[in-house]
Amino acid sequence: MGTGFSKKKKQAKLLQDQLSRMQTQMNQIEVVGTAGNGLVTLTLNGDNELKQLKIKPDCVDPEDIEGLEDLIKSAYGDALKKLKDQQSQNMPKLPPGMPDLSNFGF
Repeated sequence: MGTGFSKKKKQAKLLQDQLSRMQTQMNQIEVVGTAGNGLVTLTLNGDNELKQLKIKPDCVDPEDIEGLEDLIKSAYGDALKKLKDQQSQNMPKLPPGMPDLSNFGF
């Protein structure tokens, strides 16, 4: 176990440090999704937790609950897309020879 092992060990430590920094950054991300020209807005954090939901009174119609549900789903989809875009932009560059972790949700 000569220098090859030491090199892989250093690469693994570097990857672990990068993933830790990335996780910290992801937890600090917040994105806002909107639907219906701002009738529904919601905020997600990097862990996909719903931090805030705002519904304007204009879109609350007791006769059309399904419409409101669709707006909420649409706003969530918008926020989720923005969150994934930001997460992919913040992915660290891996050292040569390290596996691609994007398939594992990192």
